[in-house]
Amino acid sequence: MATRISIDPITRLEGHGKIEIFLDDAGDVENVYFQVPELRGFETFCEGIPVEELARITTRICGVCPEAHHMASAKAADAVYHVDPPRTAKMLRELLYSAFYVTDHATHFYILGGPDFIVGPQEDPMTRNILGVIAKVGKEVGLQVINMRHRCHQVIKTIGGKTIHPVHAIPGGVSKRLVEDERVVIEQVARDAVDFGLFSLKAFEDIVLANQAYVDLILSDGYSHATYNMGTVDENNHINFYDGMVRVTDQEGNEFAKFWGKDYLEHIAERVEPWSYLKFPYLKNVGWKGFVDGKDSGVYRATPLSRCNASDGMATPLAQEQYEKMYATLGGKPVNATLATHWARLVELLYAAERMLELVTDPEITSDNIRTIPTQTPTEGVGQVEAPRGTLFHHYATDENGIVTKVNLIVGTTNNNAPICMSLKKAAQSVIKGGNVGQGLLNLVEMGFRAYDPCLGCATHSLPGSMPMIVSIRDREGNLIDRLKRD
Repeated sequence: MATRISIDPITRLEGHGKIEIFLDDAGDVENVYFQVPELRGFETFCEGIPVEELARITTRICGVCPEAHHMASAKAADAVYHVDPPRTAKMLRELLYSAFYVTDHATHFYILGGPDFIVGPQEDPMTRNILGVIAKVGKEVGLQVINMRHRCHQVIKTIGGKTIHPVHAIPGGVSKRLVEDERVVIEQVARDAVDFGLFSLKAFEDIVLANQAYVDLILSDGYSHATYNMGTVDENNHINFYDGMVRVTDQEGNEFAKFWGKDYLEHIAERVEPWSYLKFPYLKNVGWKGFVDGKDSGVYRATPLSRCNASDGMATPLAQEQYEKMYATLGGKPVNATLATHWARLVELLYAAERMLELVTDPEITSDNIRTIPTQTPTEGVGQVEAPRGTLFHHYATDENGIVTKVNLIVGTTNNNAPICMSLKKAAQSVIKGGNVGQGLLNLVEMGFRAYDPCLGCATHSLPGSMPMIVSIRDREGNLIDRLKRD
């Protein structure tokens, strides 16, 4: 009978999940299941609501990345009303979004993913956290991280109206212009954010790349997958978070597909498995072959590293230098090393900071031309952006009065669900041998998913009318008293 090991709950992620590891009679890993027990029903309860309200409502899916849902929802509403916002409105949306990217990527590197490298992957869990990071790098660095995140959140509040759950974007544009006094403050934040991005990359170089054991871990086969890669690119095939075409490249870096967000259903299909509330997207024109690598498998990844792999470079100079350095160090494109996603995330942080500076110094950013009033009858539309965790699609259909009749969401983490499962299994098989299981080894398994920075709060779905549930009842010491199950 197989031995079962549960990592429940898994740590340092947004949401709740567990990992079930099954060992064979020899004590080696036979299978691994990544299970998500939480449920969200946004696709259903958004029905019957005026479409212009969804940019406020869908932000409540998650308090970590509400800006991503706000932007995708606003762009979907633009499409539903067949309206194109003025340039200034688009710039203000992207300015807010770039500030959000700086805060979000900093959160993951220093608080969620960073402890594995800065403190050590096999250190005591009591120190393998943000406090352990501060103890290693110093209080001054910790304060710098907190200060940068705070100031970028203030930028989000200035533009978006709230620190979280912004209320700025509306069909055809935005609800508030930027005045010069606000612009001056944001420009200084952007300049400091560029310095912060360079500082963070230097910290990665000094702490991670200078440690050969960490480099070997990053490049090890246990953390490598040859999948397709997905990301949004501009007209030069450079990464863009807010607008552009979705580009998919294959395992050798060749372009496989390139499409506008509105055409996503021609390229992406979804499937379900009985052991998870998360769906499993795959490339429709390749097909589902299971949880396997290779060109014959429709599994793709949509992460910071995937965006770098799917692009031809960065659209800002300093980020481009770091992009080139990353690939030169890791052996050229594409890079299939899952743990290198942490490095790519910092390259993106620097790009977001530089993009902030470009936008806030554009002469048109303070224009009062911030909205095109919709005049056409609403129908159906798709909004698509790059969330920090992957490509995000909002698809709405309405009646002639703009009342929502159908919603479909594919969020960043959902894109990565299949590769997360694959990464966990491969990592577990590489570190657990002969029944040797310890806390440090289990954390090495968790690192297989942590690189994806999964946000399970907005990724979970269930088939309509089907919500299997298991309730475990324990006493105050944690002993299992009873287990209730509903299929």
